[in-house]
Amino acid sequence: MYSLDANRERRLLWLLALTQFTIIMDFMVMMPLGPQIMRSFQISPAAFATAVSAYSWCSGLSGLLAATYIDRFDRRRLMLAVYALFALSNLACACATSFPMLLIARAFAGITGGVLGSVIMAIVSDVIPAARRGAATGTIMTAFSLAAVAGVPAGVLLGAHFGWFTPFILLVGLSVVIWLAGMQMVPSLTEHLSRKQPPLGSVLPTLWRLVSKPRNATAFALTFIVMVSQMLVIPFISPMLVANHGVAPAQLSWLYMAGGAATFFTARLVGRLSDRYGSRRMFRLLVVLSLAPVLFITHLPNLPFVAMVLLFPVFMVIVSGRMVPMQALLTTVPEPSNRGAFLSTNSALQALGAGCGAWLGGLFLSFDAHGYIRGYGVNGLLAAALVSFAAVWVGRVKAASERAVAPSIAAEPLGEA
Repeated sequence: MYSLDANRERRLLWLLALTQFTIIMDFMVMMPLGPQIMRSFQISPAAFATAVSAYSWCSGLSGLLAATYIDRFDRRRLMLAVYALFALSNLACACATSFPMLLIARAFAGITGGVLGSVIMAIVSDVIPAARRGAATGTIMTAFSLAAVAGVPAGVLLGAHFGWFTPFILLVGLSVVIWLAGMQMVPSLTEHLSRKQPPLGSVLPTLWRLVSKPRNATAFALTFIVMVSQMLVIPFISPMLVANHGVAPAQLSWLYMAGGAATFFTARLVGRLSDRYGSRRMFRLLVVLSLAPVLFITHLPNLPFVAMVLLFPVFMVIVSGRMVPMQALLTTVPEPSNRGAFLSTNSALQALGAGCGAWLGGLFLSFDAHGYIRGYGVNGLLAAALVSFAAVWVGRVKAASERAVAPSIAAEPLGEA
């Protein structure tokens, strides 16, 4: 374990949080830019969904395979090298002159983003003692809220006024600044290199055993189903609002700012309620509550824009809120000795599920003769059906402590007090 003084540790954590912020913004900002990207490249909603999916699939696969090599390099060198490639991938996105070029750039951004996510958490594990690792992870996770509240709305506003590519130029600029700070602030982390690394031939079989273990597979299936359900709907909200309801691209920033701000304040409340009433019960409650907003937004009537600004946070709070109790439950599934590998794999499968959901959702959508997007209602019905199934399936996901108690109960002779 490396020892850093309190000030240096704090600066390092915020640097890692900002790095994570650029990764998350890179993924999230693509979705509200859908209307401009489809218009610029003259592509269908299905093709746009493929661009969103390419990032998610590559991010998930690279994050999953990162276990085979990230422990074989100095963390500092690996982070700086991959982050430089991440910045170059965003520059390639901004400079793309055709849809195939954009698709390749998004895939490469996904590969680098997935590896960076793994490296960031490995650095946290190296430098932060276990007793304070939860708080450190919480600092890293603020990147999600920061991206939702500030990053995405700013990117959407820039995209609306100066072109869809400008958010990616912003990301390149931020990445360069953070990379230079990383040169100064990230220490050389090589202690893990002194430990004997497992042969490469044994890593993938070990990973397969982790994924295929029945109790783990049940939990991973829940993650995958919920992510598919969410991504059937979320990537296409902006294109639908612009094409079907005449919302100006610049106005979308207000929707995402309102939704991000609402989730920033409610996520912790949902977490406390999950602790108090149980993660499964809270997840099922939020699933039931989410059905109406999902079906409403996918069958949206003509409404004043002010009404959309007021209603969109309700959708965001409830739909994103489902992830909080689900994640809390999933942390209880593995034994402590396998928790890191389990959660890393679960994160990768989240990205893969997101890619599959966006790709599948795009297949149901098309433009009619008047330029309206059709088929979005089908996405909503399928999303509602899948998440309803997840509310039933969650009963099969068992915490390690529950599994430990079950055998002793089964062993008690019948009829005895």
